[in-house]
Amino acid sequence: MARYKNIPPPLLIGREEEAGILTDCLRSRSSELVAVYGRRRVGKTYLVRTVYYNDLCFELTGIYNASLATQLSNFNAALASATGKKSKPLVPSNWLEAFQQLKKYIEGIRTKKKKVIFFDELPWLDTRRSGFLGAFEHFWNSWASRRTDIVIVICGSAASWMIKKIVNSKGGLHNRISRRIRLLPFTLQETSLYLKSNKVQLDNYQVLQLYMAMGGIPHYLKEIKPGQSAIQNIDRTCFTKDGLLFNEFNNLYFALYDNAERHILVIKTLAAKKIGITRNELIKSTRLSSGGTVTTILEELMESGFITAYIPLDKKNKDALYRLSDEYSLFYLKFIEGTKSTGKNTWVQKSMLPSWKSWSGYAFENICLRHATQVKKALGIEGVYSEEAAWRGAYNGKAAQIDLLIDRRDRCINICEMKFSENVFEINKAYAGELDNKIKTFRSATKTNKTIFLTMISTFGIKENMYRNSMVSNSIEMDSLFQ
Repeated sequence: MARYKNIPPPLLIGREEEAGILTDCLRSRSSELVAVYGRRRVGKTYLVRTVYYNDLCFELTGIYNASLATQLSNFNAALASATGKKSKPLVPSNWLEAFQQLKKYIEGIRTKKKKVIFFDELPWLDTRRSGFLGAFEHFWNSWASRRTDIVIVICGSAASWMIKKIVNSKGGLHNRISRRIRLLPFTLQETSLYLKSNKVQLDNYQVLQLYMAMGGIPHYLKEIKPGQSAIQNIDRTCFTKDGLLFNEFNNLYFALYDNAERHILVIKTLAAKKIGITRNELIKSTRLSSGGTVTTILEELMESGFITAYIPLDKKNKDALYRLSDEYSLFYLKFIEGTKSTGKNTWVQKSMLPSWKSWSGYAFENICLRHATQVKKALGIEGVYSEEAAWRGAYNGKAAQIDLLIDRRDRCINICEMKFSENVFEINKAYAGELDNKIKTFRSATKTNKTIFLTMISTFGIKENMYRNSMVSNSIEMDSLFQ
């Protein structure tokens, strides 16, 4: 059944947990229905093809905005390729007939190994009035699930469709998904390993700059060329007319969502509110419907990994603060959209402006929030139950905001301050006063009796001086985020 002989499988960077789930499906004693979802370009297809390199016996990829006839013709070509026969089977007239042909083919494979069937971009196959989803449900419920040697992997970038129609299906697939994988962007460590596998040799500071512009999206990182600095690579990919990320923003959202203009409106509103905003504040700013519209959009953007909700300390879900967490969207809206200066050396010049230094601090905060697990590991508290939260409040007329605090079961709280700088960061008298006010306001407003540790997360550490020595309990440097 192997599709390739004597050819080593592609290299898989990171994804150990996800690959383990897929591998376990080959060892189980029952058939498996696996849902893999995540944002566009995050590497879903590559993951499945790599893990099941020698186990795939059928693969079908949906065609965006294609008719039923085109999708069925595409199925016919995929089945002919899988069977290896010179004469093609007849093009099925509907999806029920198509799945009958697939069933007949699979039953003809004489092996006790698990047979892997992969449907990529499943939402695109389910065109209006096509009957695809009903036929697929019947295929699984009446045949595949009754066997013990089938693994069906369904994959799609439209995370909202995957959740609604598959994972939380109230129809024929209700509670039928045996495994689910939500694939997220690479971490900083995985990004560094991926770049090295492509012969790109950059130190952690350079990798961090790339991450701030494009995040851990493998398809974007593939554009990084060896022998060029982070600034040069960003310049080429984001500011030249043929650069992959120059016009990626609209393509990204319109490929994922119907009525994507509303999703983009939310994204742009969040980009302008660095401190994060509540659902009610978002409704007021966007003037979108306060009914299910905003709720649906927020859920869809969160499932795709574009935004993140942080529950403030001692608050409920309805008080969540929403932040734009997609690095590329943040970078695009700040520096690429509407720019009059494009072409070679654009970013070389822009990266020297004060606006970049101000924005980079916010971008670094988002990256630290994404790497909260690494922060806890650096603090040596990965074994202590804790919850990450945000906080904003006031006491006696003094307001304060904390973007990341770690509330620990051992009656301690780490208040984390994130600072991006090109060199060792120095706490001066004015900033020390801000920190002192933040801690006192937080303690007074929350009336907490837990021990508070001020934790500084920076690129190259905190300079030794009287303020650092008297106030800072923990100092975490950029390299710890790569662990």
